[in-house]
Amino acid sequence: MKIISYNVNGIRAAIRKGFFDWLKAADPDVVCIQETKAHKEQLDLHLFEEAGYAHHYWFSAKKKGYSGTAILSKQKPDHVEYGTGIDYMDDEGRNIRADFGDVSVMSMYLPSGTNMDRLDLKLQYMDDFQRYADELRKEHPKLIVCGDYNICHRAIDIHDPVRNAKVSGFLPVERAWIDNFINSGFTDSFRALHPEMPDEYSWWTYRANARANNKGWRIDYNMVAEPLKDQIRRAVMLKEAKHSDHCPVLLELE
Repeated sequence: MKIISYNVNGIRAAIRKGFFDWLKAADPDVVCIQETKAHKEQLDLHLFEEAGYAHHYWFSAKKKGYSGTAILSKQKPDHVEYGTGIDYMDDEGRNIRADFGDVSVMSMYLPSGTNMDRLDLKLQYMDDFQRYADELRKEHPKLIVCGDYNICHRAIDIHDPVRNAKVSGFLPVERAWIDNFINSGFTDSFRALHPEMPDEYSWWTYRANARANNKGWRIDYNMVAEPLKDQIRRAVMLKEAKHSDHCPVLLELE
């Protein structure tokens, strides 16, 4: 099973930059998209079907042009769950999940902490999502939570850990949450295969030619629940894809 997670920073903008040509070449079974910034009625859905993804599910924010998640799949899921049932998360379209047999795949877009109000919301989301995931795994133990976590876990995951030590996305409280999330029964699939590989990032600011200079952050993850960890076969950053300020992150399971 090949899964790709991709924060597209606007699906319509990504399409204009060649998203479908890339998607056909990458050929994943499932695509978890974040930051769609669109409602499905704003999209030509036939284009997704022509690309091989007859099954596509969209969970948009109430606010137009903002947030939103989606799942594209070649195979029809057994079930699709829109949201978490937690109102403030669902109002921003931050979680959608599809079940394929006993494997459950979620596309998640964790808030950024761009100011103090948003940081407070982010911290609340982190706590509430941990409790939600704990309960969800009782019913779906083979859970994969793909998406933009907006957090770098370790110093190796960010280009300048010293200067960014007090910046949201690399705050001690955020990094500790990733520790706890992993310790609750998840594996960071990329680090499982590449425990000490440096300079591997999934997001670069548009400022100061950061991507060309690889001054990035690894904030996108495919987190795999414990029962699936021995099935991780491949995990890579697809840095050649440039439809967004993020790159796609790939996971292959046996």
